[in-house]
Order: sequence, then structure tokens, then C-alpha cells
Amino acid sequence: MATAVETLGKLERRLTITFPVADVRTEVEKRLKKQAKTAKAPGFRPGKVPLKMVAAQYGYQIESDVLNDKVGRAFNEAANENQLRVAGFPKIEPKQDAPEGMLAFDATFEVYPDVVIGDLANVEVETVAADVTDAEIDKTIDILRKQRVHYHTKGEEGEHGTGGEAVAANGDRVTVDFVGKIDGEEFAGGKAENYAFVLGEGRMLPEFEAATVGLKVGESKTFPLAFPEDYHGKDVAGKTAEFTITLNKLEWAHMPEVDAEFAKSLGIEDGSIEKMRADIKTNLEREVTARIKARNKEAVMDALVKATDIDVPKAMIQQDSERLAEMTRQDMMQRGMDVKSMPFPAEMFADKAERRVRLGLILSQLVSDNNLQATQEQVKSQIEDFSQSYEDPKEVLKYYYSDRRRLAEVEALVLEENVVNYVLGKAKVSTKTIAFDELMGGNPQG
Repeated sequence: MATAVETLGKLERRLTITFPVADVRTEVEKRLKKQAKTAKAPGFRPGKVPLKMVAAQYGYQIESDVLNDKVGRAFNEAANENQLRVAGFPKIEPKQDAPEGMLAFDATFEVYPDVVIGDLANVEVETVAADVTDAEIDKTIDILRKQRVHYHTKGEEGEHGTGGEAVAANGDRVTVDFVGKIDGEEFAGGKAENYAFVLGEGRMLPEFEAATVGLKVGESKTFPLAFPEDYHGKDVAGKTAEFTITLNKLEWAHMPEVDAEFAKSLGIEDGSIEKMRADIKTNLEREVTARIKARNKEAVMDALVKATDIDVPKAMIQQDSERLAEMTRQDMMQRGMDVKSMPFPAEMFADKAERRVRLGLILSQLVSDNNLQATQEQVKSQIEDFSQSYEDPKEVLKYYYSDRRRLAEVEALVLEENVVNYVLGKAKVSTKTIAFDELMGGNPQG
């Protein structure tokens, strides 16, 4: 088999493959004879079907298989001989001007780029840091109290307030009937009975909540409400409705006191407030550490992309775009969404795929150049760290070590951490202390 390689661009190559037609015919005849030994046809015993009938039934598929096998084998051999690192899959097309008695094919493909990472000593990386203070612990306790809130009728003697008639205020839970009309006509979703919500939580539009504040049980109010242009209900978006609401029930929120009983409800057996606060601080610090790691990893990855100028194979971007599209489809299906009629064009994910592929090439080169592969000890340590937040750490170890794919995910995490630590040890690093709320408001996955 003869081959020739052409350079079409920075990464694009074309490989021309030629081989004798006789070689294909010989292999086709060989496979037809083998197929004939088990072929079946009406009126013939198995294995006794005439070769011409076998050729008529199976010849096209066998010839196609032979060509695919020969071209594929020739392509792989030529790529190895020419030390070509093929990225993605080649596009194979037959040539019309093949020499007599020969078959010729052009295989167009891309190769991996040469990745040269710049001097990391000149790379600037800004990392972040954050502290867990008593203020953060207090805020967390307030959130935990709100999660355990229960309600009492507002205005009852001995309850919230001074008794007697009471009016709705922010923080109260109200139960209302309401009906909305546009141009005098009721509309879908604009009517409900005994609908409960907490004032001030933002579940209802601001005008609706404002109209409810100040009402007494049994009172009604009619008011205009302008739906925003981007309102999720397209039929009413941008329109003004007239609503009438009636307050049926009014309750005030009773949050538990921070005492021994509250601590016990959080799993502190002896009800110690000090131990409860210490546990909350430990949990917050664990979350802060994870988010700081994610933010700093992203900063390192951004710096590596900026410092390394490489051409990215289009075929790899296309493949990853299709993979991301399918992952998105599967995720939405698992969430119960009907995605059969929803388009998922790979182009939607091209930018994300391009960055992922670019980073993958850079990290692969960096790991190879500096021996940053994950060790067994590092992987085990990472899994043990995961297990600390579970009741049975041994089950967590078993979960990961019983599945090679799960273990590979941990190895990838450790490898990324090795890269981050390596880069931070070489680069110009500055650290910015940020507020706890700013850190927690970001994406914990980086």
C-alpha cells in the first residue's frame, strides 16, 4: 500500500492511500466463501447455497467492510510511520484519478498541536482568601432557626403583639383568596383560594405584597398590578391587571430560641451551645476551603490559557460540543423535562468546548513535562477526605474503589490539584481577602 502526506494548514493534513483492486477482490472472495459455509436460502441446506447467490445477498456489505478495514489499517500504519498524532476522526473520500488497477482514497484530518507552555515565573495569578468569623456563625444559626420556624395566629392574646385585631406585615404568613382580571375578564393562573405565602420573601410580585401589607383578617383590597415585560406567563406579560385580594388568615413567625433544645435538634446530644457553634464553624470552614480551592483553581486555569498560545483542533471542539449537548439533554431528561422536541445544536456549546479542549491539551503537556500524575496515595487521601462528612467512611471508600470510572474522577481531581499547586509554586501569586458572603455567592464548582 502506498501513502503520501500533505500539509494543508497549521493542523490539517491529508493522507493519500492507494492499494491494488486485486487485493480487495481476493479478500472479498475469501470472506464470501467463509460466509457461504453458514449461509441460508429457501430450497437449499445451510452451507449449500451457490456462491453467486451468497454474493448477491452479502457481496455489497462484505466489499464495504473490506474497504473500510483496508483503508483504516492503511491509515493507522501511515500515521504511525509518519509519527502523526491524529486528533479526532479522519474524513475519508475516494479519489477519482487513481492509477489503473488501483484504488485511492484521501484521508483529511487534524493533528495535535505542539504545546509549548511559557515561563510560569512570568505568570500572574490572583488567589482569594476568606475567614469564618462569629458573624458568619450567627447568620448560619439564623438560617437554621428560620428553617425550623412555626406559625401562630397573629393577634391572639399572649401571642405576638398585644392581642386584638392585627395587620399583615413583612415576615407574617398570610392566607388569601385572590382574583385577577384584564379588561374585565379573568385569566388563567390569576385566581386562587386560600393561597399562603410569607410577606417579604419575594414569592409574589412587589405590588401584590405591598397591597397585602396592612390588611386585617376579613378585609379585601382591589388594586392594579402591571406584569413585567419579561414575566414568565407570556399571555399576561407587559399587561396591567386588576386584582382583588381577601385576607383569610394571618400568622406570625415563631423561630426557636437558641438554647439546649435547639442544639439537640442539630444533633448535639448534650445540648451544648458552644459545641453547636464549633460544629457550625467546622462545617463553614470546610465549605469555605472547597470554594476557595475552586476559585483559585479557576484563576490558575485562566492564567494557563492566557500564557499558552496554541491552535485547537476543530474536530476535538466538535466532538466535545456534541458531548456537552448530549450531557445537557440527559440532565434535563433526568429532571423530568420533555426534551424530545427541543433542539440541542452542538454550536451552542462550542465556546465552552473550545476552552475545555484547550485546557485539556495544556494540562496534559504540563503533567507530562513535570510528572504531575496522581499517585495512589494522593487518590486514597482524597477519598478519605470525602468520607469525613459521611456517617460510614468505609462505605465511601468502597463506593469509589468498586468502580474504575469513579476512581478515575478522583484521579482527575487530584491531577488538577497537582497542577494548581505546581503553578502556584512557580508563578507570581498575590492573595486578595474577600468577604465571606462574596465567596459563598460564587459558584462552588469554580
